Amino acid sequence: MYEKWEKMLNNTDLFQGIKIEELDILLKCLRPRIRSYKKNESIANFGDSFKGLGVILEGSVMVIKENLAGNRFIMAKFEKGNIFGEMLAFSDQKIWQVSVQATEDATVLFMESEKITGTCERDCPWHTMLIQNMLKMLSKRALMLNRKLEYLSIKGMREKISTYILEQHKLEGKMTFMIPLNRNELADFLNVSRPSMSREMARMKDEAIIDYYKSTIKILNLEALKKAIN
Repeated sequence: MYEKWEKMLNNTDLFQGIKIEELDILLKCLRPRIRSYKKNESIANFGDSFKGLGVILEGSVMVIKENLAGNRFIMAKFEKGNIFGEMLAFSDQKIWQVSVQATEDATVLFMESEKITGTCERDCPWHTMLIQNMLKMLSKRALMLNRKLEYLSIKGMREKISTYILEQHKLEGKMTFMIPLNRNELADFLNVSRPSMSREMARMKDEAIIDYYKSTIKILNLEALKKAIN
């Protein structure tokens, strides 16, 4: 049942350091569920009962938060190999506080948190490594959420856009790169309106600071971007 995915899972942060033959035994012990979803299909809705943390086997998903006015706010977008729901998995709350939606056809493996932290019936040593990997990922995710809060504190539109582009430039190490979000998703991530964001990006293009086509960004004036956030 799990053989199809073992090679991919072996390359994820969650199963780092666990050999494929060990992973095969571990998965049989954890007995995770595998579900498939169509593009834009809901994986979990706010208020749903939490059934386990998800590992994306194929496709990508978005984690979405809505305020009382019904405005959508994208918390994160995750690709193949990433996990979601881990913050809730090890808390006392077992109700989804966000919504999760497939942004393309996706396959997700769900693991019950009790099976991860509980006593292993086979007494296999790889549970300990799995828990250590999970703690590292939780720390990384907490840092990412802190960065998200920093975006909310940024007031100016150009400052938000410049900060995001500079962060992607640092991650990619190139002056031309693709960002992982489309325009609507980027506007939601920055917590701004798409028309206002598009106008500001057009002005930055006219000023020869950046160039862009769809999700591809090209930095033309790195110093101008840095100046915008100072």
